[in-house]
Amino acid sequence: MKSEGHPDYHMITVEMTDGTKFQTRSTWGKEGDTLHLEIDPKVHPAWTGGNQKLLDAGGQVARFNKRFGGLTLGKK
Repeated sequence: MKSEGHPDYHMITVEMTDGTKFQTRSTWGKEGDTLHLEIDPKVHPAWTGGNQKLLDAGGQVARFNKRFGGLTLGKK
């Protein structure tokens, strides 16, 4: 295996938008750098689930099944 195949992991500090900090290993930056997050994973809907709603708008699944429900793949 090539020696340059793996990136250099080192300790960095991650600072959240609320000011909390933690240390982790990363390939980002240099040893001892601080990564300032603009999106806080503790409150952002992408990580917390937010107010998501699963809707079948206008019966899309029913329309798909009506159009393509009789199709079969492979040999009969």
